[in-house]
Amino acid sequence: MLLFNWICIVITGLAMDMQLLMIPLIMSVLYVWAQLNRDLIVSFWFGTRFKACYLPWVILGFNYIIGGSVINELIGNLVGHLYFFLMFRYPMDLGGRNFLSTPQFLYRWLPSRRGGVSGFGVPPASVRRAADQNGGGRHNWGQGFRLGDQ
Repeated sequence: MLLFNWICIVITGLAMDMQLLMIPLIMSVLYVWAQLNRDLIVSFWFGTRFKACYLPWVILGFNYIIGGSVINELIGNLVGHLYFFLMFRYPMDLGGRNFLSTPQFLYRWLPSRRGGVSGFGVPPASVRRAADQNGGGRHNWGQGFRLGDQ
């Protein structure tokens, strides 16, 4: 996704003589995320809540209101829409050919294997085995006393 979006944004940036391409890339990724999580409720400034599918357009409108250029956001939304359409809508909903797939050289360079890391909040297997041998790794802190009792 990032490679496709980056190529589209660079081509658009060269054609439109754009200096910075970071905002369109961020907006394109945000657009794809918003479409994949359409019904999720998100919060914006001052507690405004709405569905995630509207978030890229709300950001575009907000930048228009505060006087910024909306060209970067618009290009990002359009590139994100192009990716979402070619990757999800056209093949799945319209029964068309799948035009986008991850190139094999990326799988060779960055294999999609899992493992090697226990995950967040999970101790490594060696620590888990030691804790199981020591009675679950729990400490005997005593009976304790409630605050305010004498």
